Amino acid sequence: MSEFPACKHKKHKARGPRRFGLKWLASEPYRLFFFVGALWSIIGVVLWPLFYAQTIHFYPNFVHARLMIEAFGGAFVVGFLGTAGPRMASAPKLTPAELIGLLTLHFGCGLSHLWQRPMSGDALFIALLGTLLLCLVIRVIRFRKEAPPPQLLLALTGIGCGISGAAMMMNGSTYTDPQQHRLASLLLYQGLLLPPVLGIGSFVFPRMLGGDFGDPKSAAQSKVKRLRAITAAVLLVGSFFLEVQGHPGIGFTLRAIVSAAYLLIEVQWRKSPEDAPRGSLTTGLFWALITGWLGLVLAPLHYTQHVSIEHLLYIGGFGMLMLIVGSRVLFGHSGDLEGFFAKSKWVRFLIFLGVLAATTRATPAWVPSTTVSHHIYASLTWAILAACWLLWHRHRFVTRDEE
Repeated sequence: MSEFPACKHKKHKARGPRRFGLKWLASEPYRLFFFVGALWSIIGVVLWPLFYAQTIHFYPNFVHARLMIEAFGGAFVVGFLGTAGPRMASAPKLTPAELIGLLTLHFGCGLSHLWQRPMSGDALFIALLGTLLLCLVIRVIRFRKEAPPPQLLLALTGIGCGISGAAMMMNGSTYTDPQQHRLASLLLYQGLLLPPVLGIGSFVFPRMLGGDFGDPKSAAQSKVKRLRAITAAVLLVGSFFLEVQGHPGIGFTLRAIVSAAYLLIEVQWRKSPEDAPRGSLTTGLFWALITGWLGLVLAPLHYTQHVSIEHLLYIGGFGMLMLIVGSRVLFGHSGDLEGFFAKSKWVRFLIFLGVLAATTRATPAWVPSTTVSHHIYASLTWAILAACWLLWHRHRFVTRDEE
């Protein structure tokens, strides 16, 4: 299987910023979606300090959650799969019309939630994921020259969970039924991102660690990987149903075990002598995975405060992973791959901010008196992190690797 061009180990320098219009952006939609996704994450978190300052007059819990998952997380899902999906199948890249359609749905989704129109926002989010899925399926069926990696099944599982969770949220009865609401929340808030983290991660993490892609070397290996991906997907989705049926400890534990086991099996974590040196972003990858995994492990131990504890997963896990994987794509596509493996005090500072935001937001689970102050501190910390990340990559968003 050919390499995803964003991740080639070419040692050359890009010739400088090049802008090729909609056709170029459509072929690499991450450039737009990663950028606007990070902006939406800033908007999503600053709602809390604005609320406590009485600048806005609605409690932002639902708006915040939807913006962070659908506008922030959804942007990175669409940006990555919209860029990598066609390449993985050696199929045509997205067209300008498809890019405009996806971007319009994404902005409509975020604005609807910001205007407190959740049904419209969820409907547009379903349309966004459905359109992306349709674009990918058409390419795989009609144009593919090579079979996509088996791990892509987990990414498709995430899209299915996101659509299902958002659809359930559009049903008014969901908010009056605690079990139904919890299931919808799990499918949307965890199901959208956790399976893709495993599937895409098992494919991309090896290269981020300095080695080769985790693609199968033979038909037999491909079959084994496909079976593992299907098993992981079934167990993850099954864990959601176990939790809402009154077994939260079993549900969380199953997710923690499946996540850890899948990545330990699929990814070669030990460094080989011929691998590229590991830099600060690689260290950040380990911190993100550990912090997110702790969110799964600790939440059932204090289930009455699981929402606060789950932010170890949402911020430290999903949020940091999206920025780190996004950095890998940005470095690779701008022709500065060596930059990803560099050791940097600036990167270590950004990683520190991510872990700090996650732990600060989780602290009220054990110290309820800090709820308001820690909402504010965690929100501002993430906003600073996302703004610094955008500033750091500002040139890479518009710089193209000529190779």
